[in-house]
Amino acid sequence: MAGSKSVVLAALVANGAIAVLKFLAFLLTGSPSMLSETYHSISDTGNQVFLLIGIRYSGKAPSRAHPFGYGKAQFFYSFLVSVLLFGIAGWESLKHGVEAIRSGHAASPGTVTLAGVTFDTVYVSVAVLLGAIAFETYAFVKANAELRRQMEAYGWANLVEAFRSTSDVTTLTAFTEDAIALGGAALALVGIVLTRVTGNHIYDAVAAALIGLLLMGFALALAWENKRLLLGESAPKELEADFQSIMRDHPGVTHVDRFRTMFVGPKGILVAADVSFDPELVTDDIDADISRIEEKLRARDDRVRFVYVEPEL
Repeated sequence: MAGSKSVVLAALVANGAIAVLKFLAFLLTGSPSMLSETYHSISDTGNQVFLLIGIRYSGKAPSRAHPFGYGKAQFFYSFLVSVLLFGIAGWESLKHGVEAIRSGHAASPGTVTLAGVTFDTVYVSVAVLLGAIAFETYAFVKANAELRRQMEAYGWANLVEAFRSTSDVTTLTAFTEDAIALGGAALALVGIVLTRVTGNHIYDAVAAALIGLLLMGFALALAWENKRLLLGESAPKELEADFQSIMRDHPGVTHVDRFRTMFVGPKGILVAADVSFDPELVTDDIDADISRIEEKLRARDDRVRFVYVEPEL
């Protein structure tokens, strides 16, 4: 949880600073792609706030109304982030880019004087975007380090497997946002420079539209990943197989009957099973065996929080 929070805080600081700089650059240049990037960074900043709310809310202790805790709050707020990323930043960026393509609007050439030195406004945009890339790289490195740590801890072979298997949607969302932000800043930089060099508005306008499509595509992917967890996804097959093997191999267990798992939070797995025990075991022995099985399951994966074993004789 601490790793996820530090990732989100890093992204919040970076996106907040970048949003201000991009908006100032848009006011000076009128660049369509710079406006798209402003929408992007404002949306990202708001998204980090939602993720922090999710982290805080999910830390509440279990209650009568929520006996398995509030861990799924992170799934909900991450889903909300993906919807906002699609609805606000993605759609507005795409719409503005298409309008710029149709109208022929592009960044207005001009100059700006700072500290007695006069600059071409295109250099202002370039400087802001290079600064944005630096900020986003810092946030991305933080998110990537946390995701890599999880990959090593849980044995995921690559980013694709991590994307499909992780229950830490907060880190996943921050990682994805930072990656999109880097891609969007690079697109805007290329579009603005090409328009300035060639005098053709189309590059700046198309860059704005592409940024919108990029945001919308990744937002849909994030929404899909959050949906699986909101609906109560089970643990990965390989992990379930390990859990069942631990139960079957425990002395006194003759068979594992019905077996179920479900994520109840980023760091919470529910395990429930009907287990057949040796009929010669007495009640006290069965209770001790169930306790030892719980310990073994938690030793296998530290996300195991709730274990319910129904003994069958």
